[in-house]
Amino acid sequence: MKEKISILISEERVDKRIREMAEAISAEFEGETVVLVCILKGSVFFTCELAKRLTIPVTMDFMCVSSYGDETKSSGIVRISKDLDQSVEGKNVIIIEDIIDSGRTLSYLMEMLKTRKPKTLRLCTLLDKPSRRVMDVAVDYTGFEIEDKFVVGYGLDYAQKYRNLPYIGVVEFLGDEDE
Repeated sequence: MKEKISILISEERVDKRIREMAEAISAEFEGETVVLVCILKGSVFFTCELAKRLTIPVTMDFMCVSSYGDETKSSGIVRISKDLDQSVEGKNVIIIEDIIDSGRTLSYLMEMLKTRKPKTLRLCTLLDKPSRRVMDVAVDYTGFEIEDKFVVGYGLDYAQKYRNLPYIGVVEFLGDEDE
């Protein structure tokens, strides 16, 4: 299947919003250290850009949590293929996600991390699709609310492609090249 990508959110708008989110996080946790938990693979670009703009001490850890595979819709089955390397007990933890769709993955992850007794646990996402929510998830920092469109870029992918786009784009499926 062939795809066409059109820009939904420009690189400039993404950059400006990440700066604003970093200011809000830095203000909330002034004088404290935060642990950014990057959800691989899609959140890498967003996590790095956010971390660079924070004015407070930051450590980073990584988890690989998925409910998609190579599909465009959530399977509903949450799979953890990489857990945290460090304990988060007594620490200010911010989960960094690229997009929240159904909420299944993040609901599961938030509940799991709460059992590890962090001092605080927050959720930060670049993109939010509240119209697709099937599990209630409280998002503390949201970059952009978007409509129910399949998006790529800035770490988001379709079958591992398009992560490196510097903007958020909408995928339009055009059909087979032979048609």
